[in-house]
Amino acid sequence: MEEKTVKRYGVLRNALFMMRQAGITAPSVIVFTLLQGLLAVAATVLELYVAPSILKSLEMRRTLSELLSILLFFTIGITTVSALQAYVDQNKLFGRIEVRNTLMNQMRTKMSICSYPLHEKQDFLNLLAKASDTLSNNDKASEAIWNTFAGLMQNTAGFLIYLYLLKSVDVVVMIATVFTAVMGYLVNYRANEWNYSHQKEEMEIAKQVRYIQMRAQDRDLAKDIRIFGMQKWLRELQEKYLKCYLDFGMRRERRYFVADLTDLVLGILRNGVAYAYLLYMVLDGKIGAAEFLLYFSAVSGFTAWISGIMENMATLHRQGLELESVRGFLDYREIFRMEDGEPLRQEQHQKYTIELRDVSFRYSGSESEPEKEIFSHLNLTIHPGEKLAIVGLNGAGKTTLVKLICGFYDPDEGEVLLNGVNIKVYNRREYYKLISGVFQNFSLIPATVAANVAQDVKKIDMERVWDCIEKAGLKQKVEALPKKYDTLLVRDMYADAVELSGGEQQRLMLARLLYKDSPIVVLDEPTAALDPIAESDIYQRYNALTEEKSAIFISHRLASTRFCDRILLIENGKIAEEGTHEELLGNGKRYTELFELQSRYYQCSSAEEI
Repeated sequence: MEEKTVKRYGVLRNALFMMRQAGITAPSVIVFTLLQGLLAVAATVLELYVAPSILKSLEMRRTLSELLSILLFFTIGITTVSALQAYVDQNKLFGRIEVRNTLMNQMRTKMSICSYPLHEKQDFLNLLAKASDTLSNNDKASEAIWNTFAGLMQNTAGFLIYLYLLKSVDVVVMIATVFTAVMGYLVNYRANEWNYSHQKEEMEIAKQVRYIQMRAQDRDLAKDIRIFGMQKWLRELQEKYLKCYLDFGMRRERRYFVADLTDLVLGILRNGVAYAYLLYMVLDGKIGAAEFLLYFSAVSGFTAWISGIMENMATLHRQGLELESVRGFLDYREIFRMEDGEPLRQEQHQKYTIELRDVSFRYSGSESEPEKEIFSHLNLTIHPGEKLAIVGLNGAGKTTLVKLICGFYDPDEGEVLLNGVNIKVYNRREYYKLISGVFQNFSLIPATVAANVAQDVKKIDMERVWDCIEKAGLKQKVEALPKKYDTLLVRDMYADAVELSGGEQQRLMLARLLYKDSPIVVLDEPTAALDPIAESDIYQRYNALTEEKSAIFISHRLASTRFCDRILLIENGKIAEEGTHEELLGNGKRYTELFELQSRYYQCSSAEEI
């Protein structure tokens, strides 16, 4: 059975949400929307009356000056309204883009500060994809809804005006007109409901298409694609997913075709009844030529107003459903206490003890992969100022342990304690301030060297940046650059950016860590891409520069962390061995075995290079 998205807000509340956003961000949006609707009604009413008024004047044999006055009145009125409409059309877009950009910024902020596990929740990621699409351009609901509001206002006002004009027309015609228009709306409503109920299916297919496109364009994969001849395979994969996406589109468009065809048939029936009755009134002598022309235009306009109201309602319904994803994403419930937790005050020279007490953790399973337990009843205490190494083979659980220590994950059972207090009670962002980390996939921001160290583009303490760069051993490199500390990084963003080597990036990360100056330091295999000698050198530098801090070093290379106060060997989700480097070698157990295997490997590698 297909899983369906559950509504949380409703179309009306989503429409009011957009109005509140405009009221806060760009009130001109509401003003221009009102003007857009009212001016459209004014233009239609003026055009409706111009021909009947002239014809009426001719029937009443009015003077030339009176006839010219009527023409001048309508000319000035239509010209003024047209000029105002042109002004509104030229200026209405700016505020609407501002509202859309504000929502996009709210989404980016949500994504950057939300609870870490949300980045791995598929329903959250699906909402992100759908919400991003809803905000992707001017034609999407986030901007197009203002045209819908203006159209709804225009059609409603026009309907009321024309209803007053046609009060003398037979009530049967009015009922038939309203009935057929409402039926057309209901048919369109069902088509929109089907589309909404299947949006998860559409998002899943679209996500696969986007993924293939992104990977094909990824510079990091460019070498592999060429060396291994993956172009044909990627193209076939993309064509396969595109075909699935097109098949889904055909299923949807068939329903909209039936809805549009039904609306067309109902429109023909509606107009036929109305026009037949008006012709009957003319032939019966109940109305004259001017009245016939007025009513003939009014009936056509009246049906158009009703159809317009129904179409606007259907469009508003569809757009409201699309905006559901934006609101659902922004209001997605946090897993951690990101706002309302207790404050955690960081005092100078305060010591912190981190304890994992009886911790169990497992990754949620999926249809293709069962739930996987990583730790079961794990106990660990990290003392203030201690240098702790966590080593083990790939997949042993080292990174997961780091994520628990850093507060990225909460354990399924047990507690993570800071000075004896469960970190769940704290504002999680306050807890993050206690920790500086460099991870396997660290980030360089597209900004200057100084901004990358300070992790800020506005408030940068340059003296502190200089000091941290020097301690990290990167001063000579940076000051040799043309713009020194103002040199831009990330060439994907800036053509004149500089690309640092792997070792230089590691030293830049060390400078960033020193700049934050947190009491707890975590290094999760950031040097995995470097050779063992370079890694050992970097780790020794980290150790020397974080002398008074608690430091956690994670590596699968055992020799890199021999300087630590305590080494934990993680294997099969448990602490298999614990002690100093010398103690563990003296035990002659698993640590010794792995150390000797790695030593022989590196010795053989060095001999082959020679």
